Amino acid sequence: MTIKLPEHRKIVSNQEKEDVLLQERKRIEQGGAEKYRQRVLEQNKLPVRERLERLFDPNSLKEDGLFAEALRSDLAADAMISGLGKINGQRVSFFASDPTVKAGSWGEKSVEKMLRAQEMAMKLKIPMLYMIDSAGGRITDQIKIFPGRRNSGKIFYNQVKMSGMVPQICINFGPSPAGSAYIPAFADVVIMVDKNASAYLGSTRMVEKAIGEKVTMEEMGGARLHCSKSGLGDILAKDEDDAIHKIKQYLSYMPGNYKEQPKVIAPAAPKTGRYLKEIIPEDMYRPYDMYELIDRVVDEDSFFEIKKLFASELIVGFARFDGKVVGIVANQPKVKGGTLFVDSADKGARFITLCNAFNIPLLFLSDVPGYMVGSAVEKQGIIRHGAKLITAVSEATVPKISVIVRKCYGAGLYAMCGPAFDPETVIALPSASIAIMGPEAAINAVYYNKIQELPEEERAAYVELKITEYSKDVDKYALASELIIDEIIPYEQLREEVIERFDYYASKDITFGEKKVPVHPV
Repeated sequence: MTIKLPEHRKIVSNQEKEDVLLQERKRIEQGGAEKYRQRVLEQNKLPVRERLERLFDPNSLKEDGLFAEALRSDLAADAMISGLGKINGQRVSFFASDPTVKAGSWGEKSVEKMLRAQEMAMKLKIPMLYMIDSAGGRITDQIKIFPGRRNSGKIFYNQVKMSGMVPQICINFGPSPAGSAYIPAFADVVIMVDKNASAYLGSTRMVEKAIGEKVTMEEMGGARLHCSKSGLGDILAKDEDDAIHKIKQYLSYMPGNYKEQPKVIAPAAPKTGRYLKEIIPEDMYRPYDMYELIDRVVDEDSFFEIKKLFASELIVGFARFDGKVVGIVANQPKVKGGTLFVDSADKGARFITLCNAFNIPLLFLSDVPGYMVGSAVEKQGIIRHGAKLITAVSEATVPKISVIVRKCYGAGLYAMCGPAFDPETVIALPSASIAIMGPEAAINAVYYNKIQELPEEERAAYVELKITEYSKDVDKYALASELIIDEIIPYEQLREEVIERFDYYASKDITFGEKKVPVHPV
């Protein structure tokens, strides 16, 4: 039986159908209206698809959800691009805000796309990239995006669930307000573009209305503020190309997930420069630049610093030794004498936890007078925050090498993975000294009354005598004799010693304690 079509019905050819498809794709891919695309360029921003083109390997992008809200001309892809891509061959899952569509705000479909991208990262065990340039959730759509089981709250739930499973990288190309500000807070690392990125819970207008404070966006939540003061940002990028370069660099140090090891690349010799014995001053309290020492022991140009502008009395970052990735935690005597404060304790704890999650060995370079004292830091919670750092050091089960570069006093010894915190080895350089406190402070604490009883002209000689006696008790050879220090090595042997020992320790495989979950200091 032959079915006769109505005479008014036109048969559309396959070619015409494909032409319509291509036109629709082009419409969606161009994003929002021309005036909004022009505004992005005026803000020195790249169009979102150009960002992706520069970030991903050629022809590797696989987009999902392009046709979300396709029946609405003003909601191209619902302001969100999501899918899979490759960066230097490493598969990643991602989502990226399109600020030309409703200012990159979140709608029902964009939230669903974000959740699916996270779920894909968990299923495939691949890194997750959050590329933020958004006005936050659409208040007009709040019932569809805010309170439900698969609404915006699930994004943060997933981030916590993914933490330590796969690397999570947040790149703030623009604003990240209100709820979306928590995406960087839950990510492993946050890259923020200077002068364009921001993160805040309430806008400047909202803040003025609520509490009467008049403040600029940069002062309240700008990229530089978060990278230098609040600690939310880890890396301040000078522009978008720099941010894209930093993403690629960071991923080169990371495995794809917690079950894998970081990639090994061709080794390189360290940067040429002064000998270590020339870098480290003979005077225990004279400052010097720990960066110079790091450059002399790691593969040249391999040091990738995290939180450079924040709590700079402590240096943390990734480097390579003989082509292999190592996490470095080092005191910086040039800044506040290398003393540990509230922020530096948080900074160290976060970095150590990151390395432990992704199988990156830890090298501690200690030159620390201890934690800061005084009423100001006590009000800030120095004891509580200091405990975070010591907790992270204790829980780290990756190979750990503790190097005593110069002084290592008080709880600074504990924070920098001293003998009690299960390092595979404690190595001392010839300049090393370990003690509860420095000689001058110790003598003053123990003999203060006796010193005050002496005639003025006898005090200096008495103090010098007691310092000499005290120094003998904490002498590195005395400590090595008691097996507190495992090895004392010449200065220029340090690099090779670290390389060889990490090779021996590579098979380390332990768990830390039997429990359901720890109760951490907060």
